[in-house]
Amino acid sequence: MFYQIEQERRAGRRVFCIFVTDGSTTADPLRRNAESHAVLQRLGVAPDAILFVGQELGIADGLLHTRVEDLAEWLNAFIASHPEIVSCYVPAWEGGHPDHDLLHAITLHVPAMRGRLDIIRQFSLYQGEGYRGPMFRVLSPLPGNGPVERQAVGWVDRLRYLRLCLAYPSQWRSWVGLFPFVCLHYLFDGAQQLQRVDGQRLAAQPHAGPLYYERRAFLDWSTLRAAIDRLQAALGTNRD
Repeated sequence: MFYQIEQERRAGRRVFCIFVTDGSTTADPLRRNAESHAVLQRLGVAPDAILFVGQELGIADGLLHTRVEDLAEWLNAFIASHPEIVSCYVPAWEGGHPDHDLLHAITLHVPAMRGRLDIIRQFSLYQGEGYRGPMFRVLSPLPGNGPVERQAVGWVDRLRYLRLCLAYPSQWRSWVGLFPFVCLHYLFDGAQQLQRVDGQRLAAQPHAGPLYYERRAFLDWSTLRAAIDRLQAALGTNRD
């Protein structure tokens, strides 16, 4: 999303970046926040527009399924208080990380987004469709999520973004697995890839077969689905 952030800034828009969990599983939260601050400011995001909501609400990394109502309440209030929002970007519905899928679902369900799903775009991070064990794909949109909107990224920006990926030393454990594939993407493709969202997709798991986070024993689909059902009941909504 480095490219998209800069595109929004070039268009003169204020960009908010919201972190919905505290990131404590893989790194020291304060150090991780400082690294994110530094990178996002280099992309033109104002310091006061970088919001660590997960830390504020005490939502632990990997446990968003236990706090969906709390995040939905915060996010709904934030969106309602910023009627000037014209674009919203969320992690894809792809089965890679349970917190990513839940943030996707929460965003589509909050009352402030009713009738505005056309302004939302989803971006792929990693998913394991068709793979077994610990294998996964990076920056590879699921065909089931619909047509891909591609934006070409020039070589200068590609190399700059790769350098920015290395600006998170506290998260080296995560980047050891991700960076080689991110590097290949930028070298051989490099496009920013976005897809529209569809609330009906939330009625079933992102793809057939075991999801990546199930194979890694992070969370099972039934638990995630129960969290979405609980969210729908709390909000009185249904996107199926």
